[in-house]
Amino acid sequence: MDAMGAARARQIVSGWSTVRYELLNSRICDLGLRIEGSPVATAIRQVERELAAKGLKFKPMFYLSDSWGCPDEVPAVGIPFYLADRRLARIEAEQTGEIEDHRTALMLLRHEVGHAINYAYRLWERAGWAEVFGKFSKPYRDSFMPDPYSRDFVRHLAHSQYGRNYAQKHPDEDFAETFAVWLTPRAGWKTKYRFWSAVRKLHFVARVMRSLRGKPAPAVADGPLLNPVSDMKIQLAEHYGQRAERYRAAAQGYVDDKLTGVFPRVRSASQIKAGLLIQRNRQRLAATISLWSGLNAEEVTTILDKLIERSAQLRLRVPQSKAQEKLLEITSLATSLAKDFAYTGRFTG
Repeated sequence: MDAMGAARARQIVSGWSTVRYELLNSRICDLGLRIEGSPVATAIRQVERELAAKGLKFKPMFYLSDSWGCPDEVPAVGIPFYLADRRLARIEAEQTGEIEDHRTALMLLRHEVGHAINYAYRLWERAGWAEVFGKFSKPYRDSFMPDPYSRDFVRHLAHSQYGRNYAQKHPDEDFAETFAVWLTPRAGWKTKYRFWSAVRKLHFVARVMRSLRGKPAPAVADGPLLNPVSDMKIQLAEHYGQRAERYRAAAQGYVDDKLTGVFPRVRSASQIKAGLLIQRNRQRLAATISLWSGLNAEEVTTILDKLIERSAQLRLRVPQSKAQEKLLEITSLATSLAKDFAYTGRFTG
């Protein structure tokens, strides 16, 4: 095998078909998702700067969930988990045909922060709130018929089946949409809405927010979060109503099933991480596998790196007492994969 063979090996084990199947076949709670350092973190920081620029010290808690939203009367903003990982965003686009871009994410964040600040300060209990927006206790409608010509409501969210008429759904949504327009930099709302009756809502929000300037942010109220990723114990494929197996044939570099066969779940007081075991013996394993398979060092290293990466992702462990036994099994597995690739150009049948 030459350099082209090594490149082909890397393409198989790290190609999109393999990565997609690994993700779809994983439980969402096991994906290690976090906001910090993720693609959506940039949008969150921008909205936090916008709040600070308005003199507000309030910062809601942001967490990953199955969709956009705030738990009822809890000042926490749920963000779709797929926005925390570009690979998951790609799967979301494949499965649903759409994905939020940066601009849309900002619009949705400003809207949800409107809910959060309303809940944090219990603004709906303030004098004048119900007169301007309606009763907060009004029954929530899952669907409604908006008036597209009404000038009683601002128009903000476009990411909705109701176009830009989402404010008409409920007084709480009306406030959140109005807040989002007020918060958006260079929105020019005083000019844009000057002949609309909705402008009184914007002036009301502006007055209320002025009253909160410089005031300590309230402690985040206790309350249950809505579908946090830590509770999402279903496979990613199930989330989309799919069966992961439909993607199996194309995932020629998939090794998770083989690894879990070598490293089944065990209970032992003294354990070592499976990935660390392979890593520590990587050089010796590579030499043996190369000798038995005929592949060069670079190709064998690609296989071993894949086994190390997936062992770590799957959190596989092995009892210390069985470390040498498992090294023999890993040698056998990696050699089988190497021979498979040498003769067929792929790692799975």
